Amino acid sequence: MTDVADGVEALDHLKPGAFDALVADIVMPRLDGLELARRASQAVPGIHVMFITGFAAVALQARAMPDINARVLRKPFHLRDLVDELDRLLAT
Repeated sequence: MTDVADGVEALDHLKPGAFDALVADIVMPRLDGLELARRASQAVPGIHVMFITGFAAVALQARAMPDINARVLRKPFHLRDLVDELDRLLAT
């Protein structure tokens, strides 16, 4: 697991084989989660993406990304919810 300050910093860490999943808030400084997911899926084909968001409209936009294996978890959530959703995502 690696944590970073923003989407731009996350891109610096994305290399094929380094990660199975990306967990990103949709609203982030410098590079939002949607664009980060697009770039991550190009850099690491097949990477699983878990978006977290407090904005329902943005969640709908995230679901409209058919070329990315992604799930959306709405805030607020319990840590157990995140773990369960990541387990389901990685099982696909």
